[in-house]
Amino acid sequence: MEGTSIAIEIDGEAICLDSVGDDEQEAQENGEMQQIIYSAENGEQMAFDHQEQGREEEPAGNEEDREHSSIIPSREELTEELRNKVAYSEEEAYRLYCDYGHRMGFSVRKGKQYYFTGTKTIRTKDYYCSKEGLKDDEQLTEANFNKPETRTNCKAMVRFRVDSEGQWRVIQIIPEHNHDLVRPEEIHLLRSVRTLSVPKPGVLNAMVNAEIQAMHDSLHINEDGAECHSQLSIRSYTLLEPEDCEALVGYFKRRANEQGMFYWDVEVDQEGRMANFFWRDGRSRVDYDSFGDVVMFDTSHRTNKYNMICAPFVGVNHHRQNVMLGCAFLLDESPASYEWLFKSFLESMGGRPPKTIFTDQNESISKAIEDVLPGTCHCLCQRFIEKNLQSHLGTINDSGTFHSMLSKCMRECESEAEFDEAWAMMHHEYNMQEHQWLSDLYQQRHKWCTALHKDAFDGGIESLDRSEGSNNVLSSIDDESTSLATFVHELDKIVGIWRKNESLEDIQCNKAGPECTVKHSRILQHAAEVYTHKVYKSLEKDFLDGCGATSYQEVQCDEKLYRFEFIMQRSGPKVWVVFLNTSTMELSCSCKKFETMGVLCSHALNALGLKNVDRIPEMYILKRWTRYVRKGTYPFPVDGFTEQDRSYAFMYRNRAMRFVYDLLMESKSHQNTRKLILDVLESGEKSLESVCELKRLHMHPLGKEKDGSRVEKRRKKSTKQEKHPSISTFTLHSILLLQRLSLIL
Repeated sequence: MEGTSIAIEIDGEAICLDSVGDDEQEAQENGEMQQIIYSAENGEQMAFDHQEQGREEEPAGNEEDREHSSIIPSREELTEELRNKVAYSEEEAYRLYCDYGHRMGFSVRKGKQYYFTGTKTIRTKDYYCSKEGLKDDEQLTEANFNKPETRTNCKAMVRFRVDSEGQWRVIQIIPEHNHDLVRPEEIHLLRSVRTLSVPKPGVLNAMVNAEIQAMHDSLHINEDGAECHSQLSIRSYTLLEPEDCEALVGYFKRRANEQGMFYWDVEVDQEGRMANFFWRDGRSRVDYDSFGDVVMFDTSHRTNKYNMICAPFVGVNHHRQNVMLGCAFLLDESPASYEWLFKSFLESMGGRPPKTIFTDQNESISKAIEDVLPGTCHCLCQRFIEKNLQSHLGTINDSGTFHSMLSKCMRECESEAEFDEAWAMMHHEYNMQEHQWLSDLYQQRHKWCTALHKDAFDGGIESLDRSEGSNNVLSSIDDESTSLATFVHELDKIVGIWRKNESLEDIQCNKAGPECTVKHSRILQHAAEVYTHKVYKSLEKDFLDGCGATSYQEVQCDEKLYRFEFIMQRSGPKVWVVFLNTSTMELSCSCKKFETMGVLCSHALNALGLKNVDRIPEMYILKRWTRYVRKGTYPFPVDGFTEQDRSYAFMYRNRAMRFVYDLLMESKSHQNTRKLILDVLESGEKSLESVCELKRLHMHPLGKEKDGSRVEKRRKKSTKQEKHPSISTFTLHSILLLQRLSLIL
């Protein structure tokens, strides 16, 4: 898909920007690219034309002029050129500085303006480098606190003065920057480069009509008289109704206002039409911190109304349940669309990629993952492969024997040699030379055969209960009349049920330990203390299966290193080899279950038991499977930084607010827990105010009366709060308290 991204503004700051493709850059150079910036303050669209100033003013010239223009001017020459320029409107002055900034390598923001006394006529107008200033604490609302600091207090700026004839002339220019300027090949990524004029919502219908006309104009007759199309993107045939787009954006805005950590992003095409959407709420961000190591990216569902791809990012929690990490609507399956989506997802999660991602077979997805997530292991979901069999294999798909043989190739082989043997047998049995799809599948075998990617962590995500699979869930809420906003709203309800089920499991785990079949194993007793019930029962079952070993051999390799060979009754001649270092408690097993699941296998547990080890080594207890997974998730950098070190200060604020947000979500369902949290926050606020008041009095002794009265007003205000707040009042009051605490800090 060719298009540029949309930057969503919360309190005047854009959440996200991302790179554009080669086609997009070319369109940008031709002045065709467009971008909308939505302001959360008033819901209006703010837009600016981006046409190359030089292209509008460039005379026809002769060959000598064109040859001279090919010489790249120095920065001093560009600055002097700007100083001598004259503009005749505010927007033209803005374009002049934007053009200068783009050639130099920085983005531009509009600054202060001053008027002639008693009029609304501008006298002087400032434009700044986009990195001017530093964000004040007051600007860090709950809607944008988790965005990284990008400003550096850069002093570069220009000031225009308007004379009596309406001419805008440069009277002051500061060309020096305190940060690196972007390289020439990255200039197209600058925000002010990508901010172009876009029609208001009222003209969206006219744009739709224009697109329909463009579709007719794109038809032509070839030499054979047959009708054919010129190259058009899929979206040219799928036009989103303006009302649906506006309703969806409105829903996102309301969520962002109600929930501090809500993130959303929209991409528009070259005509300014909304095309792709991505969103995730605050809970998804918190869940990703704990369970973002493995992600299932499901593109199998399409909405009935627009045939859009609905692509959820799903993870697995510590109870082996689905967790929603984000979702997207896509109009096409181009590499550019998936690249934009993965960049938005990555940015919304603080730039931390998952260890492993499971997807369907799709070249566009594979290319986007290679470009955006190069360090992530890309696997193909076996369930998706089996689902695609019917459309690719015809009559072979009816054979139960074939399905059994393919399943063995996927899941039951333990080595590459065993896989090659099983595949060759299936290949010979069904003469698969005639099936290109299976040949292509074989070429990607390292992405879907469990025997060939044993070092890739999957968390057992493919073995989850598929009755709650994302495609089944999405199909249950979608029909031909479902608008996009309604679809998202209904999906939120289902995700709420998922989260309620997780809370119920948490309660059960906190009440008592799991029911243990094995009563007298100390190592299993330790496992029951740390793991959730679901994970423990899975480990116990595997342990009981491991007790079926007919024999084992123990070899001491050196003073502390032992080698065990286990032969399982049900596994025939297969031998599992475990190495155990009793000094460091490091161990490894040839089955690689810990590498893929994060839980020790029965062979490793047996080896520990044989050496009288009664606790699982800490290094092999993956926190994501424990009942205390959410505790201590936020290591605060409380020491080691000064008040002037803003990067550490922002890190502290962001992590602390995510931590408190998690507490709010856990406590909001019960009146007693809500009151407890509010009491703790108010108590903390009073203590902080007392400490900070002493600090202020020490620095400014004369400010006692003023500061004291302000503190007293806050205390009186807090006593007026409801004795038993409702959930909405509780959440709002908690956020306000949290903001005040952050301001004090």
